[in-house]
Amino acid sequence: MDHLHSTLSSILADHYTKNATRIRELAAPLTNAQFWQKPFPFGNSFGHLVLHLTGNLNYYIGAQIARTGYVRDRPREFNDPNPPAKEEALKRFDDAVAMVQQTIRAQSPDDWSADYSGVGASAKNRLDMITQCAAHMQHHIGQMIYLAYEWERQSAGQPK
Repeated sequence: MDHLHSTLSSILADHYTKNATRIRELAAPLTNAQFWQKPFPFGNSFGHLVLHLTGNLNYYIGAQIARTGYVRDRPREFNDPNPPAKEEALKRFDDAVAMVQQTIRAQSPDDWSADYSGVGASAKNRLDMITQCAAHMQHHIGQMIYLAYEWERQSAGQPK
């Protein structure tokens, strides 16, 4: 059982590393303005998706499992009128991912099946919530790929 527990922890932590690395790669070529602007009249900016993922991780894993005391302001994640600079937003995101990885590694075999509750959460236990948050990141990575592609297309002066 110890081998399964360590394997599970390692795999989950690695998923968060891979997701965070992909977000950093996609953000790298964006200017601060592109990071915060929407290239379309609909949807979210890349930066607001980063704020959203940061809030999501800090609330669902930080506040609810690690007991960090984080208080979420979800609407502000999407419409903060004075967002931080791109690098500061990414640093906060990196800090949230590091907290998630530390929380994953701190779980005992029995902790994974502990009951879970959080506002808007459908997870039954901690393992379920941690995997849902990883899947949620992947969903938004798909949107970020689309945004990064559009900014690259616009920067190259390609027609729509």
